This record gives sequence, structure tokens and C-alpha cells, in this order.
Amino acid sequence: MSAFSLAPEQSAWCAELRELAAKRLGPLADEGEPGRVNRPLLAELGRLGLLARLFGSGALDLCLMRESLAQACTEAETALALQGLGAHPVHAHGTPAQREHWLPRVADGSAVAAFALSEPGAGSDAAALALAAEPDGDGWRLTGAKCWISNAPEADFYTVFARTTPGAGARGVTAFLVPADRPGLTGSALEMLSPHPIGALGFDAVPVTAADVLGETDRGFAVAMGTLNLFRPSVGAFAVGMAQAALDATVGHTSRREAFAGRLMDLQAVSHQVAEMALRTEAARLMVYAAASAYDAGAEDVPRRAAMAKLLATETAQYVVDAAVQLHGARALRRGHLLEHLYREVRAPRIYEGASEVQRGIIAKELYATARKEAR
Repeated sequence: MSAFSLAPEQSAWCAELRELAAKRLGPLADEGEPGRVNRPLLAELGRLGLLARLFGSGALDLCLMRESLAQACTEAETALALQGLGAHPVHAHGTPAQREHWLPRVADGSAVAAFALSEPGAGSDAAALALAAEPDGDGWRLTGAKCWISNAPEADFYTVFARTTPGAGARGVTAFLVPADRPGLTGSALEMLSPHPIGALGFDAVPVTAADVLGETDRGFAVAMGTLNLFRPSVGAFAVGMAQAALDATVGHTSRREAFAGRLMDLQAVSHQVAEMALRTEAARLMVYAAASAYDAGAEDVPRRAAMAKLLATETAQYVVDAAVQLHGARALRRGHLLEHLYREVRAPRIYEGASEVQRGIIAKELYATARKEAR
């Protein structure tokens, strides 16, 4: 397919997802407790077949799901994305036994997955992580802490990245599948600006063995980066979905709101700002689709494209939602208004899975590496 347009069946599927999000998932999201894993919502995502689709479709399908759900129910979008992020390393690098035990339960929503990379002292600089995997007989003992882990402390299992070779930087990290009931593993919830299931984890000599390794020993950083390269464009899709929701609300509001002997849309200052919101949203959407299509095609420049897509889309969503709030006025600041919700939701994607500054660093690194390669 073209990276710049969707086939009719894809557009119809997106419309179906938006309707499902509004009519079936939204009510379940409303019944959930803020800041806690919503297991009924996950179960419904499983019944609809959306969680299983995480393991059988490519990056573009993932982006279409996240964008469509985000337009109508950000809670459903986030629940789906976190299942995919936590379980993708198991799907891509797990042993047959690991996949057989966990993936069907992830797909039906009965098991909650989590991706445990960030630490109190190693967030964007993931290669500097310090969680120690100390040799213990035929296995290791994990000692240290993780922080800002989505779905913690309620997840049923964690994809945990720990240092098996001290002083080796990115080359000394191993990925482990750690069930939540392992002795020595504890957790606590964190309260955030926009309530999400997120927390900190403590590891007090948590036992792991070779059977828990995802991929190869000391090759866990590649597992992490491969997962992020897949999910970064879809973070952009989440942002595009929020931007589109804010844009749609603004078009409706400015078409109806009367002021200064006319409607807001009749004021050039307003209509031009709405046009700018639409322009930036569509540009971000196209970059997200292009990055996802490049990933599905196995292109060499996926890290650069993924970074560009996440950077542009999340920064764009921040601008569009803020502009929408401004054009709605005080009503948008009331608790329970769509834009009040989006205003809180839109801030975090510029930080997680690599902050905007990190994305710029990746883009520059890839550009200079390509230039050196072409100069040889």
C-alpha cells in the first residue's frame, strides 16, 4: 500500500474501531478506578480480538488501532498498547514454553503484561541501567529498582532488563521474563498528573534462571530497542488520535459558538488557527504511517523514521490540544470536559519511550552515520 493513503477496507476498519471504542469500551473505562489496571476493559479488548491482533499484525495495523481507539477512548488505547509493549519481547524473543504459557492469556486479557526498563537513575539513558543480575548457581539474583513502569505493581508478569555484565554498557544487559509472584519482587503505585496504572518495583535478590531469559544473555538491549522501534511510531499514532479528537471538537465548537455578531469560525484569527491545527495533525499522521510502513517493509532507516514520527506527532498533539483548549475557553478547563482530559493525557507521550530530546539525538546520530557511510 501507499504510505500516504489507506485502502477502503482499512478506513472502514478504523471507523469500526472508533465506534467500538465509543459504545463498548468507553463505558467500561468510565467504570474503572483511576490509576488502576482495568481488567474488565482488558477482557473486552480480548473478546473483540484486538489484543490477539497485537501478535499477528504489523506496525501499521498497530498504529491504526492506537489512533482509532485514542479518538474515542484513550483508556482503551493505553490498555491495549501496554499489553503489546510488555508482551512483544515474549512474542518476538521468548521460548516456546514462555510463549505458550503467557501469550494466550495476554491475548484474552486475563494476564497483564508490563515492560520494565526505566529506573530511578536510568530513564532515557537506558544503556546506563543498574538493576544487577548477580550470578547464583545456574541462574541469577536480581537486585535493585525499576521506576515509572506502566501496569506496575498490578501486572502478572514483567519483561525486566537487568545488567548481567558490569561495565559493558548496552552490551551487558539481559532481558528476563519475571512473573509477579517471584519471591523478593515488590511494588508500589505512583500518582501521576493523568491517572494511569504506573508504579515502582523493588528487586530483593529475585531469582531468575536461564529459562526466564528472553533472547540471549547480554543481548537484552537489542530486545528493548527492537520493541521500542516497533512501538515508537504507534506512540505517535496515539498522539495523532488525541489531536484529531481535539480538532474535531474544535471544529464543532467554533461552528456553533456565537460571538462578536457571528460565529467563531467567521473570525479569520480563529479559522486560520483551526486550519493550522488540521495541517499539523495530517502531517504528523502521514509521518507516522510512513514510519510504520517502513518498519513493515524491513527498511534500514527504521530507527530514524520511528524517532521522527514519535517526535513530530507528540509535539503536534501538544500544540493542537493546547490550541483547542484556548479556542474553547474556560469550558475546556472544567473537570470532565473532553479537552480537560486530553490536556492531561497529551503531556506524557513527549517523555515516555524516549523523550523528545532523545528522539532528536537519535535522528542526528542516524543522519551523521548515513553521511559517513555514503562518504566511503
